Amino acid sequence: MKYRKKPVVIEAVQLRWDTWNEVCDFIGVGKLSERKPEGCYIGPDGLPMPNGGTSDVIGLLIPTLEGLMVARQNDWIIRGIKGELYPCKPDIFEATYEPVREE
Repeated sequence: MKYRKKPVVIEAVQLRWDTWNEVCDFIGVGKLSERKPEGCYIGPDGLPMPNGGTSDVIGLLIPTLEGLMVARQNDWIIRGIKGELYPCKPDIFEATYEPVREE
């Protein structure tokens, strides 16, 4: 059998330097120990930098229903239909979602 994804409207914001404040407001950045997404920097290996290291690439550690996920700069942060958060790569986001006009 084949299945089609039900049309669902989601909220999302793209993780970029110029949208950092919007991202923080959207997802409620805090501490992982409080089950909140926490900001980080991404190293040259594509992984979060340990011990407070810094780089030019921002990231987010997001506790999801499937465990801890890493969002990297330019990923989209999606709030699902049950309020859950998860990252989505830009190419997948563009292939899956389209803007909705708000009336």
